[in-house]
Amino acid sequence: IYFECKLNGCCILQSREGGINIVEPSNEESLPPSKPGMYQLDIVLKKGNNLAIRDRGGTSDPYVKFKIAGKEVFRSKTIHKNLNPVWDEKVSLLVESLREPLYVKVFDYDFGLQDDFMGSAYLYLESLEHQRTLDVTLDLKDPHYPNHDLGSLELAVTLIPKEGDFREATMLMRRSWKRSSKVITALCVWVCVFVTSQHQSLRLSDVHRKAQLWRGIVSISLIEARDLQPMDANGLSDPYVKFRMGHQKYKSKTIPKTLTPQWREQFDFHLYDEQGGFIDVTIWDKDAGKKDDFMGRCQVDLSVLSKECTHRLDLPLEEGEGTLVLLVTLTASAAVSIADLSVNVLDDPHERKEILHRYNLLRSFHNIKDVGMVQVKVIRAEGLMAADVTGKSDPFCVVELSNDRLQTHTVYKNLNPEWNKVFTFNVKDIHSVLEVTVYDEDRDRSADFLGKVAIPLLNIQNGERKAYALKSKELTGPTKGVIFLEIDVIYNIVKAGMRTLIPIEQKYIEDEPRVSKQLLLHNFNRVRRCIMFLVNAGCYINSCFEWESPQRSICAFLLFVVVVWNFELYMVPLVLLMLLAWNYVLIASGKDTRQGDVVSSDSERKGFMNKLYAIQDVCISVQNALDEVASYGERIKNTFNWTVPFLSWLTIVALCATTLVVYFIPLRYIVLAWGVNKFTKKLRDPYSIDNNELLDFLSRVPSDVQMPCDSLPWKERKMLTF
Repeated sequence: IYFECKLNGCCILQSREGGINIVEPSNEESLPPSKPGMYQLDIVLKKGNNLAIRDRGGTSDPYVKFKIAGKEVFRSKTIHKNLNPVWDEKVSLLVESLREPLYVKVFDYDFGLQDDFMGSAYLYLESLEHQRTLDVTLDLKDPHYPNHDLGSLELAVTLIPKEGDFREATMLMRRSWKRSSKVITALCVWVCVFVTSQHQSLRLSDVHRKAQLWRGIVSISLIEARDLQPMDANGLSDPYVKFRMGHQKYKSKTIPKTLTPQWREQFDFHLYDEQGGFIDVTIWDKDAGKKDDFMGRCQVDLSVLSKECTHRLDLPLEEGEGTLVLLVTLTASAAVSIADLSVNVLDDPHERKEILHRYNLLRSFHNIKDVGMVQVKVIRAEGLMAADVTGKSDPFCVVELSNDRLQTHTVYKNLNPEWNKVFTFNVKDIHSVLEVTVYDEDRDRSADFLGKVAIPLLNIQNGERKAYALKSKELTGPTKGVIFLEIDVIYNIVKAGMRTLIPIEQKYIEDEPRVSKQLLLHNFNRVRRCIMFLVNAGCYINSCFEWESPQRSICAFLLFVVVVWNFELYMVPLVLLMLLAWNYVLIASGKDTRQGDVVSSDSERKGFMNKLYAIQDVCISVQNALDEVASYGERIKNTFNWTVPFLSWLTIVALCATTLVVYFIPLRYIVLAWGVNKFTKKLRDPYSIDNNELLDFLSRVPSDVQMPCDSLPWKERKMLTF
């Protein structure tokens, strides 16, 4: 198919392949050929020779990274315990400029720790011949120690020109053509370049899309471990497991004091390589206050496992003792896609009908994990923050749903970018939150954060194009700019309800949390609000006992008697149902009593000393609360440990009396008698002091801190553990 433009005696043809053919009159000067501007770089990473030793066993676990213009474009698999590894991996890269060399770096893989540098080298692309495969040997060097021999890598490299540099061709045409036809001809060329650039952007979009989309899901069920090596002084261990597959990392819970832990946890990985891949598994012993102990490692080779079935793997641990038991399932890829705004699934009536049929109520018990799908149209952003010194930014957008992550292309030097991309995700949990984050691309360092929005799936209005104000990383305050999104969610309500009762999907391991004074103060205030709600509820009930308002106390007393006398177990969920219905009526009528987390403006202007005093108050309150909880726990333990024999005998008498009363008298009558006593106590004795008999009894039992070491008359007895 050709696009033809004839103006001023010249003819310009645009072909499907993207080339420009220019036919001029015979009296015009011919146009010089265009220089290639897009290349395909095919690399075969063959092997390494005599690589550096980085592990204590005299070996290394090497892997290779390729970078172009500061961006990582490839990472090889890890070859364990080998200084002469053989990879035989092939990668195809699109290169826009040959001026940027290929930066090759080799690392020693240390799971859970920072990987060790093993050397680097540059491959200068300008020196390569086109359309010819060359065998290249790169000598690895350390920039800080250039005289050290760190071995070498063997590659096979092929450079293939793919596209023309149309801007250069346009400039050549403008310089060579006569002045009389310059403007008209340039206009024709501009039209052809525009069409060609559209084809080129689509091809680049395809490459960008394929690099992000995963081809399958690997579900790993961590079952148990057997006969692990004891790492602690008590002859036991506190094991936990780490999984890693590329950038995807998980960490299991810790099972304390055991050599045969049972986890029963599930983790899902995205499978990007059709040939499979490897999952590195390591076991660690948790040690508080010091570095965790390494207990062993193993590896899962996905390439030897068949798909669509579950495999039980009993993996012996290397560099350790014991066996790890896993269940591994490989399934087909989830419903994820990236498309341009003009091509999206839900705009096609036939496709939309099929999706609605897939998630209708009649198919509620078919493929329970497939809850629904969400389509996100990332249209544009406006008024973004300027992150570069030029007063512009290079923004791109990242869309995340749980562990699913896709991103748009980068729009360079623009504060009002238009992406016009459509992302489709598979919904595994309808309670997930869709996060859309805008970053500024930087070639020589990590991307700069520009803003973020978080949208719960249940709050989405289908088909509504809406401008969302960008917020900070913690979503606590606004930042500069807005982003325009249109979101559609289609799901099966029965599947969504059933998945609510299943453990939530774990997020990939993120950076270790750091101590934050503001976060500590914020969390303390949250806990204090919850406690104050309970305290206020208790004070309200106690005011009924104290007859502060006779009308309220009479109503409470009558209600108590009627409920206790007629109580049945079904009344408990009925009361909760009535509470939910009452709050719903209040919200529907506009009398919403819910209060958000309002941060006063004064708190933002606090000085350093005020913040310091606030943190000190928090620490003192936490310290006192922990002391109170620990004291009551130790007092209960010391009561049963016969620390004070008199109180233990008194406990025996009270428990015997309670047993007889509960055995012979129905519980309904006991609760009724207790309530009548509490309501009439103030009437019988207006000057009585309110008290709690159980807490008064425990206050006589010393805690471990209050108990002197020489006052244990029965310390030779065998104590019960608490």
